Amino acid sequence: MSRDLALVIFPGFQILDAAGPIAVFEIAERYRPGGYALSLQAPGGGEVASSSGVRMTAAPLGPGPFDTVMLSGGDGTRALADLAAITAWVKVVPARRRASVCSGAYMLAEAGLLDGRRCTTHWGRTDDFARRYPKAKLDADRIFVRDGDIWTSAGITAGIDLALALVEDDLGADVARRVAQQLVVHQRRPGGQSQFSALVDLGGRTGRFADLMDWMRAHLAEPLTVERLADRAAMSPRNFARAFAAETGTTPAKAVERLRLEAARTEVETGRAPIDHVAGLVGFGDPERMRRAFLRAFGQPPQALRRAARA
Repeated sequence: MSRDLALVIFPGFQILDAAGPIAVFEIAERYRPGGYALSLQAPGGGEVASSSGVRMTAAPLGPGPFDTVMLSGGDGTRALADLAAITAWVKVVPARRRASVCSGAYMLAEAGLLDGRRCTTHWGRTDDFARRYPKAKLDADRIFVRDGDIWTSAGITAGIDLALALVEDDLGADVARRVAQQLVVHQRRPGGQSQFSALVDLGGRTGRFADLMDWMRAHLAEPLTVERLADRAAMSPRNFARAFAAETGTTPAKAVERLRLEAARTEVETGRAPIDHVAGLVGFGDPERMRRAFLRAFGQPPQALRRAARA
């Protein structure tokens, strides 16, 4: 049975939000002919310009019913008033399930479809999203989230992860695995999207603490207390902690842990040193402490990430 799938775009959409899932469903169709009937749709139809200027041709929003409706994201979602036609349509169009890529979650939320639902969106939009839609149960670190018949995904390339999960749900794990192999991507990407946030890596919103971050990376094996970091920044501990949090959006302790996780993950996935040695090398000291940090950040212990990297 062919599953009718409507992928919705709009002026200013992110082209990979559409192209990534399209590629997944196209290749799934090769392995399971008749699995999907995909249509690209937009309010009014016709040529639609992406944020890059590249255009895609879409049909007008259809009456359904659809098996799946998927909304792309992109810069165009910053002007939600211009997307009212999609918001109104997605709320009422008959569909077995609804999904969004990246900031496409804004349209689901505007339609009230995320009230009381677990969801995610691009890490760079999570603070704004949480303020606008307090009824949604935002999980900012997830690559994708399924809550019943509502599926949402994190930023841009996570649309591929979401589409693979939909294929697995529809056609089975073997087809999803073969599609992922053809695309040369993980069938199930390890970890959450916080690992991709550049805020702390850049030293904050203005780069005020960039030099300090570089120094921290070079001294991860040493004690990095607030007092020591404040001294390095020529500030009092209290003022430093307040300024650092305002600049980076996180506490000094969490920033230290994230930098240690960054270094530890690289060692775990590319090196051969024992896990206990890696824990000492990057400053965790206790391997159990590092394991708990990995579970919080990546959802898997170091040993699992090493096995996946070697596989």
